[in-house]
Amino acid sequence: MARKVQFVETVLRDANQSLIATRLPYAKFESMLETIDKAGFYAAECWGGATFDVCLRYLHEDPWERLRKIRAKMPNTKLQMLLRGQNVLGYSHYPDDFVKLFVQKAVENGIDVIRIFDALNDVNNLKVAMEATVNAGAIASGTISYTTSPVHTHAKYVEMVKELKEMGASTICIKDMAGIMGPQEAYDLVSAIKDAVDMPIDLHTHSTTGLAFMTYLKAVEAGVDIIDTAISPFSGGTSQPATETLAYALRQLGYEVDIDDAATKAMADYFKGVRDEFIADGTMMPKAMATDTQCLTYQVPGGMLSNLLSQLKQMNALDKFDEALAETPKVRADMGYPPLVTPTSQMVGVQAVRNVLDGQRYKTVSKEIKAYCRGEYGRTPAPIDADIQKMILGDEQPLSGRYADSLEPIVEPTREKLAGIAKSDEDVLSYIAFPNLAEKFFEERKAKEENMATYTIVEA
Repeated sequence: MARKVQFVETVLRDANQSLIATRLPYAKFESMLETIDKAGFYAAECWGGATFDVCLRYLHEDPWERLRKIRAKMPNTKLQMLLRGQNVLGYSHYPDDFVKLFVQKAVENGIDVIRIFDALNDVNNLKVAMEATVNAGAIASGTISYTTSPVHTHAKYVEMVKELKEMGASTICIKDMAGIMGPQEAYDLVSAIKDAVDMPIDLHTHSTTGLAFMTYLKAVEAGVDIIDTAISPFSGGTSQPATETLAYALRQLGYEVDIDDAATKAMADYFKGVRDEFIADGTMMPKAMATDTQCLTYQVPGGMLSNLLSQLKQMNALDKFDEALAETPKVRADMGYPPLVTPTSQMVGVQAVRNVLDGQRYKTVSKEIKAYCRGEYGRTPAPIDADIQKMILGDEQPLSGRYADSLEPIVEPTREKLAGIAKSDEDVLSYIAFPNLAEKFFEERKAKEENMATYTIVEA
C-alpha cells in the first residue's frame, strides 16, 4: 500500500508573513476559508508567529476574534499556530502563568496544533508551553530549530527529540527557518529521528535558497510524514514551496496524497488576485520572490540579510555590507552558535553591524546581548566565549537556573489593572504581550462601539 504524505498549508500565516510581512487582513481571505477546509490538509497554519502583533499594530483586528472566525468557517481542518516557547509571541521571556493561560485560551478559541520552538533549542524553555498544550487537549508539536554548526550534530538533535517526546510531544517538527537544509541533510536527519522514535515528523522549510523541493523529496523518501507548503501564488522565494506542485510530484512518485485538486485550483485562482493587489501597492517586493543563495555561505536567513542591509543603509554605511556579513558568523560563534531565528538572528545581526562600524569588537553591546550573556534567553548550544562574556558582563555572574523561575506572576495583577477596560482574559493576554498596541486597540474598539450605539439610537 502506498505511504501517505500529509500537507500543512501556510498561506494564512507563514507564507504571507514571509512575502508580505503578515499584512493579509481577514476580509481578504474570508471567502476562501470554506474551500481551504475542503482541501484535505493535515492542518492550516493560521495563527501565532507575527500574526498577533500585526493584527493589533497594522490590521486593526482583534487576533482572538480573527481566530474564532476562522474556526467557525473551518470546522473540518486542524488549525495550527506557531509559539516561541517561553517567549510565546514576543521577544523576551514571560512568567509561567502567562504562558499557561495563553496556551489554554488559544486552544479554547480554536487552535488544535501548537508548534512550540525555542531560539536556542533549550528544552527548559519549551517545558511549560508543552505541558500546557497537552493539558488543554491539543497536539503539542515539539520543534527543532534547525541550524548547522560544529555543535549541531544529528546525535544532538535526536537527543532533543527524545526529550520532547518525554515532555508529551505528539509530533516532531524540524523547522528550517533559513531554507539551508539540503536534500542529503534532510534524508540523514529524518532517518536518524525515525530510527530513534516512532512519531510523525513534519518538515518545515523555505524556498529562499532554492533547495526546498529537493529537500522535501529526500525527506519524504526517508519517511517524513508531513510537509509545509503554500498555495502557488504565495509560494517560492522566502515562502514555502508550492502545494500543488508537491502534490503532483509525490503522486507521480507513488505516494498517497489526499489533497483535493479542485479545491487547490480554486484557492490558487483566488489568491492570484490577492497577490496581484499586494504587488501593485508595493507590499510584495520582487526581492522576496527571488532565490538568494548567500545564506548557504553565511548561514544567514533571508530576512536577516535584509535587516543587515536596512541597518547599514540608515547609517549611510552600505559599503560595509560585506564586512558585516563576514562578521555575523564570527559573532554567532562567540555567542555559542545560536540558531539564527527570532530573536537571536536580530541580536547577532545588530552586534555584527556594531562591531564593524565601531572598528572594535564588542565596544558597544545591546541590552539584549547583555541579557543573552547573563543567561536570560536560556542555555546556549555551546558555551559563550568566556573572555567575551567577561568583557560584556564584568563581575556580574551569569544565571545558573531557568530565567522564567525568577519572574513574578503577571496575569492577576494585569487583570486588576485592566478592570473595566478588558472584556475578557483574551484582552488581558493581548495587553501583557503588547501593552501599547493593546491599549490603542481597546480605545479604538470603545470609540467604534460608542459610534455604533449613537447610530442605533438615531436609526430607532
